[in-house]
Amino acid sequence: MSGGLVLPGGGEQGDQGGVINDGTTASVSLALPLEIGAELDWGADAWAEVRTRARRAGRAYVWLNLVEQRLRAVVNAILRPIYEPVHGEEWVVAAAGPAGHEWVQRAAAVREVSRRKGFLLDPADDNILSFLTLPQLRELVVQHWPCFEPYLDERRELEMALDELEVARHVVSRNRALSRNVLDQAERAAARLLDILGSGPGYPSSERLPVDAVEELVADRYADVVGVYPDRVRLQRQLPAENLFGGARRLDAVGIGLNLLVQNFSGRRLVRLAESGCRVRLLFLNPASSAVRRRERELGVGRGELSRSVEMNIMHMRRVRARLRDTAAFEIRVFDETPRFTAYLVDGDGPDGLAVVQSYLRKARGMEAPVLILRGGRREIVQSKDEDSDGQTGLFEVYREEFEGVWADSRPVS
Repeated sequence: MSGGLVLPGGGEQGDQGGVINDGTTASVSLALPLEIGAELDWGADAWAEVRTRARRAGRAYVWLNLVEQRLRAVVNAILRPIYEPVHGEEWVVAAAGPAGHEWVQRAAAVREVSRRKGFLLDPADDNILSFLTLPQLRELVVQHWPCFEPYLDERRELEMALDELEVARHVVSRNRALSRNVLDQAERAAARLLDILGSGPGYPSSERLPVDAVEELVADRYADVVGVYPDRVRLQRQLPAENLFGGARRLDAVGIGLNLLVQNFSGRRLVRLAESGCRVRLLFLNPASSAVRRRERELGVGRGELSRSVEMNIMHMRRVRARLRDTAAFEIRVFDETPRFTAYLVDGDGPDGLAVVQSYLRKARGMEAPVLILRGGRREIVQSKDEDSDGQTGLFEVYREEFEGVWADSRPVS
């Protein structure tokens, strides 16, 4: 007997060939061998989960990297002129003082190892400051706050934002799962820190649609496209009409009926916008043109239904224009060409433009068509050495020029 199992008896016990005296056959129940490697295969759900984790960690890492580099530059600009004249290259050690002796020596040791192994690819990083982590940079700021106070107004807000970032930094540095809520919190905290440290997005249009860190890094790769939505409903959740049009100094729009503006931005708000100095140019498809009838057949609506809707929108805009003191700044025109897209260009004549563009689909209304958001006037951030960007423009300029071409061939509405 072993492990609770009874084995068949030997010849001395009288059983022959595994048969007990009572005629029954003896059997032994053995555990199946362990299937090594059975859990190595990942299904679709496991791969989807790990890719989601990687995307979230990547976004958080971009924000953390931006904040750390900016804070390092601020520390260098403020403390280096104070300590370097006396302590030379060891000015970071001197600035850390006795309280930071342990971690600054650890950073110096990591730097030395990196130098020996050839990990320092950029000579600009061959200094102790480049090897300090975000908490250590924060410690330098806190220890020398009187030096930073003339440049950074809110110490409490700075420390609170850094506290919020610490959770995401801890998770990303150890490659752990990052929840959606923690990622959102980290992005908000990082954006606030960059503003405090004097290195915010720098785009006036970011007041309408915040500039994302990933957009900042790969701006040139997507030809000004900063947002894509499957339909206008999802667009308006992210970018309501009030955020898009409010405060504009110039508004150019072209389309069939311009419902995004006419039906989602009140006439009273349009009057106030125009009275504050905004120049408005609206291009509607001529409701009496054959293009409207073709569009009605595509959508499967009754004859005259679409043309009446466009006509009502034009009449509403005429009433808005009639309430203005300077009606010349609020122009309404119609065009007779085949409509190809709807575009709303906000402040398109300056470096802070934002555009919402939709192409017309044969069987889909404008509310159901995919939407592109374009940001104009952005500088290129990432450019391959073998790419020549001279003379290239983004999609924003393409649609702006297209608008001007249709405007030139249109007729004014009295």
